[in-house]
Amino acid sequence: MQENFILFYGLLFLVAFLYASVGHGGASGYLALMAIFAVSPAIMKPTALLLNLFVSSTSFIQFYRGGHFKWKTFWPFALSSIPLSFVGGMMVIENSVYKKILGFLLLIPVIRFLFFANTDPKDFKPSNIPLSLCIGGIIGLLSGMIGIGGGIILSPVLLLLKWTDQKQTAAISAAFIFVNSVAGLGGQLIKGFEFNSHMLAYVGVAFAGGICGAYFGALKFPQNILKNVLAFVLALAAYKLIFTHA
Repeated sequence: MQENFILFYGLLFLVAFLYASVGHGGASGYLALMAIFAVSPAIMKPTALLLNLFVSSTSFIQFYRGGHFKWKTFWPFALSSIPLSFVGGMMVIENSVYKKILGFLLLIPVIRFLFFANTDPKDFKPSNIPLSLCIGGIIGLLSGMIGIGGGIILSPVLLLLKWTDQKQTAAISAAFIFVNSVAGLGGQLIKGFEFNSHMLAYVGVAFAGGICGAYFGALKFPQNILKNVLAFVLALAAYKLIFTHA
């Protein structure tokens, strides 16, 4: 049992480090890790959202300091996603279905990290406000239902639309994850949940991993190496959630 705790906290630090290094809060990774280690589903979603708040804010500060945040692109997504994330946070999904959905969502960043290259600056296009509002609302509702911040869905959308480069995407995603996590956690509070005594330890470990990951991701480490490592880890977790009874 002691070995399992050490392994869990070690992996939690690694997940927070890798996610923060590419501008994500990491809720999908925390959820997958908790599911694999048989953490009670009743505390999975609020715990992941709470962890998201700390890691995504740390990541956002680092990318903001680097001058990568674009408010004009961010605000329409946030405006529509926040209320629907709150609504989604009050919804309940059957446990086995929840894990399958989470497993498939983990494949989105895997595809993004492995197959989305940097956009040539001359190919960038201006963002579209009505389309941003529509996309933000859909992602917000789904994020609240699953207990994630939505950055893993928003990031490939931004890159596919050629509205931002990799680091601008990371900065916008970090801010998007934070506001959606606040809204989703609000929905969870309205529905009713109790803080677990283990949450503080989870937050401490993930926050430490997030600080290290955000610093090295924004300023030091090559993004391609980090993305490949994270894609490999997420692919393993997705396989376990989709094809086994984790």
